Amino acid sequence: MTPEPPAPEAPTAPTATYRLQLQPSFPFAAAAAAVPYLASLGVSHLHLSPVLEAVPGSAHGYDVVDHARVREELGGEEGLRALARTAREHGLGLVVDIVPNHMAASPRHNRALWEVLREGPKSPYARWFDIDWEAQGGQVLLPVLGGPLGDVLGDLRVDGDVLRYHDHVFPLREGTGELPLPQVLDAQWYRPVWWRLARTELNYRRFFSISELIGVRVEDPEVFDATHATILRLLHEGVIDGLRVDHPDGLADPGAYLARLHEATGGRWTVVEKILSDGERLPAAWPVAGTTGYDALRHVDGLFTDPEGAAELLAAYRRFAAPRADGGGQWAATARRAAYLVLDHELAAEMERLTRVVSRLCAASPDPGLRDRAPWALRTALRELLVRLEVYRPYYAAGDVAAVVSEEAAAQARRAFVVPEEAGAVDVVRDLLLGRRGGEGPEQTEFRTRFAQTASALRAKSVEDTAFYRYVPLLSATEVGGNPGRPALAPEEFHAHCARVQRDWPLTGTVASTHDTKRSADVRAALAVLTECPHRWAEVLAAAVRDGGDGPDSGDGPDGQLAWAAWQTVFGLGEAPEDRVRQALLKHVREAGLHTSWTEQNPSYEEAVARFVAAGPCGPPGARVTAFRASLEPYVRANVLGTALLHLTMPGVPDVYQGTEAEYRALVDPDNRRPVPFPPPEPGEKGAVTAAALRLRRRRPEVFGARATYQPLAARGPAGAHCTAFVRSGEVVTAVTRLSLRLAEAGGWRDTRLPLPPGRWTDVLAPDRAFTGEVRVAELFETLPVALLERVSED
Repeated sequence: MTPEPPAPEAPTAPTATYRLQLQPSFPFAAAAAAVPYLASLGVSHLHLSPVLEAVPGSAHGYDVVDHARVREELGGEEGLRALARTAREHGLGLVVDIVPNHMAASPRHNRALWEVLREGPKSPYARWFDIDWEAQGGQVLLPVLGGPLGDVLGDLRVDGDVLRYHDHVFPLREGTGELPLPQVLDAQWYRPVWWRLARTELNYRRFFSISELIGVRVEDPEVFDATHATILRLLHEGVIDGLRVDHPDGLADPGAYLARLHEATGGRWTVVEKILSDGERLPAAWPVAGTTGYDALRHVDGLFTDPEGAAELLAAYRRFAAPRADGGGQWAATARRAAYLVLDHELAAEMERLTRVVSRLCAASPDPGLRDRAPWALRTALRELLVRLEVYRPYYAAGDVAAVVSEEAAAQARRAFVVPEEAGAVDVVRDLLLGRRGGEGPEQTEFRTRFAQTASALRAKSVEDTAFYRYVPLLSATEVGGNPGRPALAPEEFHAHCARVQRDWPLTGTVASTHDTKRSADVRAALAVLTECPHRWAEVLAAAVRDGGDGPDSGDGPDGQLAWAAWQTVFGLGEAPEDRVRQALLKHVREAGLHTSWTEQNPSYEEAVARFVAAGPCGPPGARVTAFRASLEPYVRANVLGTALLHLTMPGVPDVYQGTEAEYRALVDPDNRRPVPFPPPEPGEKGAVTAAALRLRRRRPEVFGARATYQPLAARGPAGAHCTAFVRSGEVVTAVTRLSLRLAEAGGWRDTRLPLPPGRWTDVLAPDRAFTGEVRVAELFETLPVALLERVSED
């Protein structure tokens, strides 16, 4: 292999990264071909989706099957090294996404899992996977059959030393291949079962409720070493420079894992995909640069949302859709009901395991106060405490458990019990979680770990994957890390967040769009304008509904909530092929689970959704909505450009998702993972703003880096609240227009002025313009609704 350039002498943080979604149709060679363009854009590093061997054909790479090999479908290790060489030649480094939490539960592709299924708990690979061998009679339950065993037994067959079922292949335990088929099945270390049994019977930890992904025990040092050896070798050889860690909340001990990773990498720049709820802080002891940046997305989106208009939009939504309070009408009630649903259904197996752990702990405890607790009571206590968590998981090392599993939550949980004495199970569970009772030991640690892991899966499934699809007054607010119950944020909150980030996590990641966002930043920016004109939106929607007429394909759709979401979808997306809208809305209704779902599909309802999309939002009535969007284009433009510029100049390291340097309208995956052209055919104004900001960051990294400063800049005058501005290190000023439609309705900027810091300032977006002193905002935003200024002299 061609020698690589030596690794940097000291860890170097990116100035900006560019996310590329690698897949067989876009391998390393395609990424290398895009390097000259991406280097010219101004980023410092390419951010690659997972590069290790995955399930053949995977379009995302998070279903890893072999940590020792770089994925052949992408070009293998030589292809990755060639990409690294090309990147280095153009001054770029590589940041790689790693997946420590799970692997694909595909035995035919996952050799380690194959060996476990063949040899059982004595396999040297058994320690790799989070399997509860005490459950299911010591057999790993594999939910792969299309029906109950008796109905599909004829589709199973022994073929030499393997068992086959359609495309599935499983190893046979030594000496069992000559037995009759029923006995063959009984003799294995695994049990193929009807896929529906996964909900309640599964005995391995998975990624959320996805049975195709099995949890990995990276808390074991040997497992850590085996699963990280190749990535660490590539890092130390200078092929890659930094890491993005996928879903650390699923791990047994995220803090300990990150400490081990930090030591192994020598402190290379690393960010974690950690979702922070409102008011939540990243554990200060974590040795990382910060998060991947959904907290930044939340604050930028909130800034462009009108709080009064959002409330009016909510009222209009309730009149239009008439949802039940806990079925999409009221946010907190909707989220709570969704949490109960997920625990009782999708995470029933996880709850069963957690209940077994705490029941065993109580029964074996020398503390009489923990005895005589019925499993059903402990299960109820766990359920009631879990649904009241408002963060993804508690961190015991961070000491935040008492605040997260609060006395207030416990008091509410006790009300689920009719008999007060039985409500004592809540105090037992809480005391065990807080370490007040039960002592310390392996079983106590396991209980706290399982509770935390279940909490993170619950939050993701109940909030992001259920409640966000039920509570839909403003679709731009139903985004990862968002709070639909409080979609708008005041400028003061935005500035406070930025100041805190610069102080505590100056090299954290920031994002506006990702491979996981439910709508791209440009779609959300358009939707936010609806909070500035809720009454007009209601009128346009009423007219569109009238155009749709009556009947099952009417403008009201199969149900009011789906119709409201569909009309907003086409407003945010603009004109688009019907199949894109239909696929996104089909996913929407299945995730919502109100009328159909992934596992209990209702074909007649789904067909009605498809007919409605074709006849309404993507039919003639939809023209009203797209025309309305066109009439609001100046205000959409202000939000699009403002979002882009804030993202690229606020504290942190911005990650530009592929294609989003130009206007980029995308819906939930897989829509947002479509290949994009390099360079984009029409970068337009957004492309110019993006390139200017990125090149400025690359040229003056000290202005935005770890030692930079952040200072809000207040505009003065009648429209001062509509200008959000700040100064970076006294050298760069960012200014954007906020709530531009409200601004226009109020009479424009008038004599509003922005006092610049001392010096002469040039417009980075139009270098022939310069400003000093107190500048009229109308003049500052004469050509664009945003401004990026650089100080060129002190006078």
